[in-house]
Amino acid sequence: MLIFPSFDLPISPIQTIFHPTLEKVDIQLILKRDDLIHPSISGNKWRKMKYNLIEAHQQGFRQLITFGGAYSNHIYATASAGKVFGFETLGIIRGDELNPQSSPTLQYAAENGMQFKFVSRTAYRDKEEILRQLKQEDITLEKAYYLPEGGSNHLALKGLAELAQEIYRQTQPDYIVSAVGTGGTIAGILAASKAPTQVIGITALKGATSGLLNDIQNLLSENSTVDFTRFALLDAYHFGGYAKHTPVLLDFIRQLESYNPNLQLEQVYTGKMLYGIIDLAEKGYFKKRSQVVAVHTGGLQGRISEI
Repeated sequence: MLIFPSFDLPISPIQTIFHPTLEKVDIQLILKRDDLIHPSISGNKWRKMKYNLIEAHQQGFRQLITFGGAYSNHIYATASAGKVFGFETLGIIRGDELNPQSSPTLQYAAENGMQFKFVSRTAYRDKEEILRQLKQEDITLEKAYYLPEGGSNHLALKGLAELAQEIYRQTQPDYIVSAVGTGGTIAGILAASKAPTQVIGITALKGATSGLLNDIQNLLSENSTVDFTRFALLDAYHFGGYAKHTPVLLDFIRQLESYNPNLQLEQVYTGKMLYGIIDLAEKGYFKKRSQVVAVHTGGLQGRISEI
C-alpha cells in the first residue's frame, strides 16, 4: 500500500516590509510569506490543492487531471504535487502547436512525470467536451480526479481559509491584500476574514473585474455570512495585462528587494500587488497607522531573468 507523506506543510512566516513611502505615511506592511511553504508547491497553489489532494487520496484516486497554459503555475504545482504525493498527472495544455519542451514550466512538469494532451486554443474553451472525449479514448480516466484550471473550487476555499486563519493567529490586520488571477484566493480569504478587516484584491489581468466579481460571488454562493461591503477589487495595477510588465514595474521590484534582502518577487502577481499597495499608501488609501497584510502567493518559477 502506498504511504502518503503528511498533507500538513509548515505554517508560513510573516515579514515586515520596509519602503520609504510606508515610513512617510505611517503604514505597516507585513508580507505573509506563503512562497516559503514548499520549494515547488508553494503559495496559493498549495492552499488550493491541499484539501483536493486529501479528497483524491481518501476516494482512492491515483491520477490527477487538469488544464493550463504553457507557463501555468497551476500546471507546475500539480506536476510537483503528483510527484510528492504519489499521483499520476495529466495536463491538458492550451495550444496544439506546443510540446513538452515549449517552456520551462512544461519541461519541469514532464521531468516530474506529468503526461500532456495538447489541444487547440479553440477546442480548449470547451473543457467538458475535452474530458468527455478523453474518457471515451481512455476509460481509466473515469477514475482520475479533476482539478479545475487555476485550482479554484469549494475545496480550495477550505485551504485558503486556513491562510486567513494563520494570519489572524500571527497578527491583527486592518487590511488583507492579495493578487487576483482566477479569484479563488481572494474568495477564500474573504470568507474567513473577520470584521472590521478590509479585504482587497489587486487584479493581474486587464479588463477582467466584472467577470472576476461574478466568479468570486459564485465561489462564495453557499456562504451566506460573507460581507462584501468589506471587499474591494482593484484593476489599476495590471501593467498591460496578464504576464505583462513594464520597466517601471521591474525597477520597483529591484528596489523593493534591495530594501528587503531576504525577499524575492515575480512580475506576474506579487510584484504587481506590492506596487499597488505602495502606490495606494502614498495616495492615502489606507488609514494612518494601520496594518496591511499582503500575501506572497509564490510562483517564483515565473520570475524573469531581467529582475
